[in-house]
Order: sequence, then structure tokens, then C-alpha cells
Amino acid sequence: MVAVMVAQLLVPVISTMMVGHLGELELAGTAMASALTGVTGFSLLVGMASGLDTLCGQAYGAKEYRLVGLHTYRAIFALLLVCIPISVLWILLGNILQLVGQDPLVAQEAGRYAIWLIPALFAHAIIQPLMKFLLCQSLILPMLLSIVATLCIHIPLSWVMVFKSGLGNAGAAVSIGLSFWCNVLMLVLYIRYSTKCQNSRAPISMEAFRGIGGFLSLALPSASMLCLEWWSFELLVLLSGFLPNPQLETSVLSICLNMINVLNSLPLGIGAATSTRVSNELGAWNPKGALLAVKAAGLVAVCEAVLVCGIFMAVRRSVGYAFSNVEEIVNYVAEMIPFICCSVFLESLLGFLSGIARGCGWQHLGAYINLGSLYLVGMPISLVLGFLVHVGGKGLWVGLVCGNATQTILLSVITAFTNWEHQAAKARERISTEK
Repeated sequence: MVAVMVAQLLVPVISTMMVGHLGELELAGTAMASALTGVTGFSLLVGMASGLDTLCGQAYGAKEYRLVGLHTYRAIFALLLVCIPISVLWILLGNILQLVGQDPLVAQEAGRYAIWLIPALFAHAIIQPLMKFLLCQSLILPMLLSIVATLCIHIPLSWVMVFKSGLGNAGAAVSIGLSFWCNVLMLVLYIRYSTKCQNSRAPISMEAFRGIGGFLSLALPSASMLCLEWWSFELLVLLSGFLPNPQLETSVLSICLNMINVLNSLPLGIGAATSTRVSNELGAWNPKGALLAVKAAGLVAVCEAVLVCGIFMAVRRSVGYAFSNVEEIVNYVAEMIPFICCSVFLESLLGFLSGIARGCGWQHLGAYINLGSLYLVGMPISLVLGFLVHVGGKGLWVGLVCGNATQTILLSVITAFTNWEHQAAKARERISTEK
């Protein structure tokens, strides 16, 4: 799952890297659009689909295979409906940015990029539930092969669309959409014809649509839990547009955001594996197995955090060249690396802690913790350091680190005092109610 997450996140990151070599304006516009489309679209879809970590994982653990397919249909239908109002918002994005005072040139580039990214949004609404469908059954290899094939298609496709088509940064958005739809096709073909999915491949019926309320009861708090954290990173890029020298600050923080997204794919993969193992064991009425999975995931998360931070510090002075040839940007990125490493360490712990929350089904607690930690603790510190103390982009990031630290402490306390037998009983009750 770590490899799957890395490959999936590399699709938009590679396009951003190519846009960065077009110029500072194109990079700033793409960064602004990526931040807003992430906030208003992709984060919401990924968060809502995370409700399947609980529903499909526990159903599969209890050997209720038919429910796995039904939950997946409900998720796809709900996510496609959500894409419609989001698309309207993206069409108006350029005008909205100008109304709130963003640089007109940056706003124009951002609006153009967002419009061409709409096909990728609908593809993502299908990819996420299909991945959860396979994940709960531990069918990881088909996901890995499909996303690696997608990545191999995307690299030359993105190069052609960015540098040869004349579309500029809009070409990057087009290539992302085409690549995501290729991934959808691969996953659908595997699920349709693989014998490993024959028990969970339920036929489409009205029963799937009647249970959307049950899906939303977990999908909405799941979305809140993930979106509140995702939005905190994206909000830094938006705030950087109001700092002195906004093109430099926005470009650097967008590069840092892309790096943290790639690095966070490691704890996201660990968290996905954790939620699958925990939910499967709880659905199978094996609380000791769930606790063992938690301990193993914690050990892996700590080791991964130490290793990644060490490597990243060693290459801090050269990593900026992957995104830009401007010396000022590269040097600023090098100064931000220690702060990024702090976030990487905390996010590694949060990845597996959030996986536990999704596996157990207490996403609502995670949402409250994220709201209080990031927006009542972290964001005020960012505003004070960034705008009142005039530390700039570094000050914005320090506030985010403080919010992440608060999250980690609170989620760790809840996990330490979790009654696993009670969680197993709740899982069985949830499955019985659905049946």
C-alpha cells in the first residue's frame, strides 16, 4: 500500500514538476489551483471513501462478502453526485480568486488549470471506492500494477501535453485526467473478470441505493477527519499569497506541499494497512488480533519516520532543483527542509493512528481532534508568526507543526485507552444492523 500511495501521488506531482520548468508564473498558478482543487474536491472524495475502511473492512472480516460490493456501489454513486457542485465551483475558480484579492495573473492561470482538471475529479470518484473494495480484501497487487502502469503512461503523456501541445499548465491537468481514467479502466476490468472478486462482486440493485444513508453516516465524519488535516496544508499556500513577495512564497510552499504529499504517502500506506487489519480482525471478533496489528503498525511508523527524515536532511540542498532552476527558490526550499522533517515525523505517527480510527469506526472523534488541534491551536500560531512576527513562510509552517503535535498526543491517548473487546462488539452490531 505504501508503493500504491507513492505511485498515485506521483501522478499530479510529476505534472507540477514539469510546469515548474515553464516559469514562476505558471508554477504559482498551478500551485494555487492544486491547493484549491485539493481543498474543495480531491480531499473530500478521499475522505468520504474512507468510510469504506470501516464498512467494507468489518464486513469482509465477518465473511459478509455481499455487503462489501453493496457498500462500494453506494460510495461510487454518492461520490459522483458530490462531483457535480464541485465542478461548478471549479469553473468559477479564477473569478473567485480575483474577488478575494489574489494576483490577477496567478488567478487566471489557476482558473484555467482547474477547469481542465474536472475530468480527473470524476475519475477519482470511482478510483477511491474501487481501491477500498480491493484493499479490504487485501488484493494489493492489482492496485499496485494498475497504478504503476498508469504512472508509466502519465510521464510521457504529461511531457507531451505540457511542452508540446501548447496548452502550458492546462496540459498538465489534461494529462492527469487521462491518466486517472486509464486507472479506472484497469481496476474495473480486474474486478469484473477476476475470480478473487466473485464473492464480493454483488450485482447492482436498488438495495445498494437504499443504504446510502448508512454509508454517509460514516463517510461524512471520515471526510471531516481527513479534510480538516488536508485543508490545513493547502491553507498555508493560500495564506502565502498575502505575504510579501507572494510569487516566491507561494512557489516555495507549493513545492514543500508537493514534497510533504509524496512523503505522506508512506504513512498513508501504513494507515491503510492498519485500518484494513484492524477492521478485518474486529469484524471477525478477534480483539487481540486488532491490538497486535496496532502495535505492529506503530513500530513500522516510527522506523519509517526516522529513516525518511534522515534521508531528506541529507539531500536538502539539492532537492529543490527537481521543481525549479531558480536559485532563490532552491535555497529557500533548503531552509524549509528541517520544518518539513518535523511534519513528516508527526504525520508518520498520525498516519497509523488515523488508520486505527477508521478501522474502529470512531472517525467522529478524529474529526473533533483535528478541528481543535489544527484550527484552534495550529492556525492561530501560523497567523501570528507569519504576519505579526513577520517570519514568513517558515512561521506559517511552524504553526502547522504545533497543530500536528497536538493531534498526535490526543489520538495516542485515545488509542492507549481503547477497549478492543467493546470495539469488536460494536463491529458485529454494525454488520447485523446492515444485514
